[in-house]
Amino acid sequence: MSLLDPKTYLAPLAAKLEKTWPQNKTVTIVVHGHSVPAGYFVTPDVRTFDAYPHLWHRRIKARFPHAVVNVIVTAIGGENSEQGAARFERDVLSLRPDLVTVDYCLNDRGLGLPRAERAWNSMLDSLKKQNVPAILLTPTGDTSAKWGDSSDPLWRHAAQVRGLAEKYGVGLADSLGAFERYVGGGGKLADLMSQVNHPNRLGHDLVVGELNRWL
Repeated sequence: MSLLDPKTYLAPLAAKLEKTWPQNKTVTIVVHGHSVPAGYFVTPDVRTFDAYPHLWHRRIKARFPHAVVNVIVTAIGGENSEQGAARFERDVLSLRPDLVTVDYCLNDRGLGLPRAERAWNSMLDSLKKQNVPAILLTPTGDTSAKWGDSSDPLWRHAAQVRGLAEKYGVGLADSLGAFERYVGGGGKLADLMSQVNHPNRLGHDLVVGELNRWL
């Protein structure tokens, strides 16, 4: 798990967001990943305005009313981290982002841990060279997974991403941890899901809670 202090990691970015006209500059946040940040609910239904990138954008604007904030979603449904890494320079770095989030764990189960790790390393190395901060996301729920089983691929990929956040010194939005706390508190996983592998609005709200710890 990332050992960073959420109150200080993005303090320079928060300072930019606090500036008012004419000193303020546009802040660009890029949300990279698969179908969940792309807004897929019950495929092929895409609910952009109920998905965490838009919901988080609204939360950021509520906190920083004078900021000009672009939240750009470069996520593609069905994509894994190898595919995301292959287009990272073209589709993400070219936007000159102030912050990047990465969310691929659900689909990376088809790649396996070693291939996924290489792809995440590639993206994180590129961000490090550009001195761009990042927030990595563990997966949201999947009703086909063995819930709470640390040997299940969902939990293994989540553990790998937690380790990468610590290795690179970047932020971590522990979506799976938030889902686990909800279920552990007496809720049902079904409460958070629109279909087997896509969260509903409540599930996306839990992700926003994790992201909002950082900004």
